[in-house]
Amino acid sequence: MTTAPSTTTDEAPEAAPAPASKSPGLWAPLRPLVLRLHFYAGVLVAPFLLVAAVTGLLYAGSFQAEKLLYAHEMTVPVGDTELPISEQVAAARKAHPEGTVSAVRPSPQDDGTTRVMLSGVEGVDPEHTLAVFVDPYTAKVRGALEQYGSTGALPVRTWISGLHRNLHLGETGRLYSEFAASWLWVIAAGGIALWFSRRRALRKVRGTSGRRRTLGLHGTVGVWAAAGFFFLSATGLTWSTYAGANIDELRTSLKQATPSVSAAVSGGGEHAGHEAASGSGGDGEHGVGLDKVLAAARAEGLGDPVEIVPPADASSAYIVKQVQRSWPEKQDAVAIDPATGEVTDTVRFADYPVLAKLTRWGIDLHTGTLFGLVNQIALMLLALSLILLIVWGYRMWWQRGRGSAFGRPIPRGAWAQVPPYVLVPLMAAVAVLGYFVPLLGIPLAGFLVVDVILGELAHRRQTKATAQA
Repeated sequence: MTTAPSTTTDEAPEAAPAPASKSPGLWAPLRPLVLRLHFYAGVLVAPFLLVAAVTGLLYAGSFQAEKLLYAHEMTVPVGDTELPISEQVAAARKAHPEGTVSAVRPSPQDDGTTRVMLSGVEGVDPEHTLAVFVDPYTAKVRGALEQYGSTGALPVRTWISGLHRNLHLGETGRLYSEFAASWLWVIAAGGIALWFSRRRALRKVRGTSGRRRTLGLHGTVGVWAAAGFFFLSATGLTWSTYAGANIDELRTSLKQATPSVSAAVSGGGEHAGHEAASGSGGDGEHGVGLDKVLAAARAEGLGDPVEIVPPADASSAYIVKQVQRSWPEKQDAVAIDPATGEVTDTVRFADYPVLAKLTRWGIDLHTGTLFGLVNQIALMLLALSLILLIVWGYRMWWQRGRGSAFGRPIPRGAWAQVPPYVLVPLMAAVAVLGYFVPLLGIPLAGFLVVDVILGELAHRRQTKATAQA
């Protein structure tokens, strides 16, 4: 049937009843349950999915918009020789002496600018930094913009990202996106099951008009987009509030957490820390300095793009890490003693645990960075298909008429028709999912309660009508 929020398969043409001599099979008792779940989720979850789809569509397009809007800050004419990174940072600090240097990203390509990130700047969100863009050939400052996140999102993409993530409502707003991600895969799975169970009947609706035509479009597009919806749901949950925390805990217990380089230093760190505290002035120049630190990282094989993070305190090392999220990913990192310029710790992306790699790839694919423009176009197509499916779903609901607006509740006794060897594991699976994905489990219980109430009301109306006849 469909893989997106919909309210429709309960109105697909009924298949001919099976002969009495044949067993109804496993699907027959399960279908009413799947049908109603798909219906309720389509009606009640679809608005949240619609918001997620629209904002996701905007976010996928924001990468290219960012390149156009901030071309002056991000690009420069290619020169002959790049200046030392210390001179570029000094130029940025001269133009913007406020705050402290929290990170430096040397020019990643010949026509790219160097970014010097400043934290603690007045008027800048505490979770963001002020990125100062420096021409690596002339050390001229080309501008400064507020930046957010490890992908270096600038104002337009940052604003759209916040809208998609939490509707600019803070942590409470994140529940909307987690709710949508929790239910997208359920709706998709139910839609697929219903579509394949009725594929012969659905073939007959092709070429018709009205609701049946909408149903055919809804089912066909939904099935084609199903794999993408499963992927978006799974990866979206990895950094959600509740499900994401449970996933992180599970990965940690399985020793599959993302490793990080150790910033602790021993021997010589005291001198470097004293120098940094007394003379650096928050300019990022600690101990041996930025130039030697970058050279040491290059010697360890860390090619562009990289980010240099100055020591946090007197006992910390410089951290230099690759920040390329496009394929092939570059995520190696090293720690460098500011007193000696020696590498004290190294983490290679090739040595990440399997689940850590899959999580990294999944998030980057979800956010449109893994395969660049192709990735972003694919995400926009998925978002558009989800929007269409939601619109078609509500259109079918409207076409049904007011008299049957809420469809048919699960028939009384439908649960009893499901074999115990199916029902018991199914309920156990729902309970486990409800624990790990609470914004799925809690609403699911509510959906079932509502359906039981509707079924009881329908039964009473039928009994009353029969008694009066």
